[in-house]
This record gives sequence, C-alpha cells and structure tokens, in this order.
Amino acid sequence: MRIDKFLWSTRYFKTRNQATEACKKGHIRVNDAVSKPSRDVFPGDKLTVRKNQINYELEILDLPPSRVGAKLVDIYRKDTTPKEAFEHSDLLKYSREYYRKKGTGRPTKKDRRDIDDYKDEGEDTSWN
Repeated sequence: MRIDKFLWSTRYFKTRNQATEACKKGHIRVNDAVSKPSRDVFPGDKLTVRKNQINYELEILDLPPSRVGAKLVDIYRKDTTPKEAFEHSDLLKYSREYYRKKGTGRPTKKDRRDIDDYKDEGEDTSWN
C-alpha cells in the first residue's frame, strides 16, 4: 500500500492530498528515510510523521483494506510517540497564548497603560 494512502486510511490526514503534500515536503519518514508519496509500506515498517509540530512515531502492524473508523485504527498501527513530544506542544501552546496576534486591532486600555508605565520608567522627570 502507498504511504499516502496508508496515512489517509488510518486517519492521520483528512484527505489523501494532504498526506501527499506532507510526503512531498519531507514530513514523512519510513525507516528513517524521507519518502515519496508513492512509496510502498509493509507491516513492520516504522514511520515518523511530523504534524502540528509533533513527531509521531508509528509502527505498521497491518494494512487496512480502505479507510477505517477511528475505533479500528489501533488494529493497523502501534503509536510509540514519546510523551515528551506532547508536553513540548503544550509548552508551545501556552507561549503562543501570551502574545497578541498580529493584526488584532488597536491596543486595549490595559496595553496602553502598560506602554505609558514603561515610558515613564525610562524618563528622568527632574528638570530642575
């Protein structure tokens, strides 16, 4: 079975085209080698899938006949992703929430006060 079809049928990607694009960008590795979308995979192969800044490590147990339901995915693959990968993504999520997104509009009243306080700390008000 092709690698892009396997990733689509085991629900790692919503469409087969997304799986193909991930292969072309080098986000998919089969036995530690970057693979093309047309590469055939077999039971026993080890996959590394980079998705959402997480490196999922998988082992293929069997090949599905077609796209399978979410409850049946564990029959065809074994997920060996270390827990540290998920903890790292949680840290990234918290760091993103701290900053305002670009283009979210004008500064809020609190932002303006923080800027004014910062400017006041830097100025020397003793003119006399």
